[in-house]
Amino acid sequence: MREKIIQKATDMFLNLGFKSITMDDLANEMGISKKTIYSHFKNKTELVQETTMSMSDFITCGIDNIIALEKNPIEELYEIKKFIMVHLKDEKSSPLYQLQKYYPKIHSSLKEIQFECTHRCVAENVKRGMEMGIYRDNLNVEFVSRIYFTGVMSIKDNNVFPTEIFSRAELLDYYLEYHLRGIVTPKGRNILNSIINSNQE
Repeated sequence: MREKIIQKATDMFLNLGFKSITMDDLANEMGISKKTIYSHFKNKTELVQETTMSMSDFITCGIDNIIALEKNPIEELYEIKKFIMVHLKDEKSSPLYQLQKYYPKIHSSLKEIQFECTHRCVAENVKRGMEMGIYRDNLNVEFVSRIYFTGVMSIKDNNVFPTEIFSRAELLDYYLEYHLRGIVTPKGRNILNSIINSNQE
C-alpha cells in the first residue's frame, strides 16, 4: 500500500503541484481513508519527501540505464532528454516552483542529488565525445558539466522562461542544441544535424 500511495501521490503532485494536492484529495482519488495514508506517512511533508526521492531515484536509474547502452554521446543526451520528458510530464503547474516555495529543505536536497547525477553524466559524456573526436578537444570538462547543469536549472525558472511562451519540451530541445553546438567538432555537427532533422520528420 505504501508504494501505491507514493505512486499515486507522485502522479498527482507532478500534474497539479505539491501545494495544490491535499491529503484529502489523495485519499479520495485512491478510494481509501486519510487514516490509511497517515498509517504510512506521519504528515504531508514526509509524503512529499518520499515521493520526491522516489522519483529522483527512478530518473537517476533510468539515466544510468541509457548510459550503459554506450550510444554515441550526442545521441545519448537526446535519449536522456526523451526519457525525462516522458516521466516528468510537461510540468504545467510548475511543481518544482511549489516544491521550492513550500518545501525548501526537500527542494534543496533534490537539487544536490540532481547536481551530482548531472555533473557525473555530463562529465563522462564530454570525455567520451572528446575521445571520439565529435566534441572539441580543448574543452574544460568541469566547466562544461557545471554550466550545463546551471542552464538546465535556469530554463526551469518560470519567471525567465514563462510557459506561455515556451513549452517544457521546446525549451529542452533548444537548450540541448545550444549546448551541443558550442562543443561539437564538424564531425559532431553532422551527427547533431542528422538527429535534429530526423526529430523534425
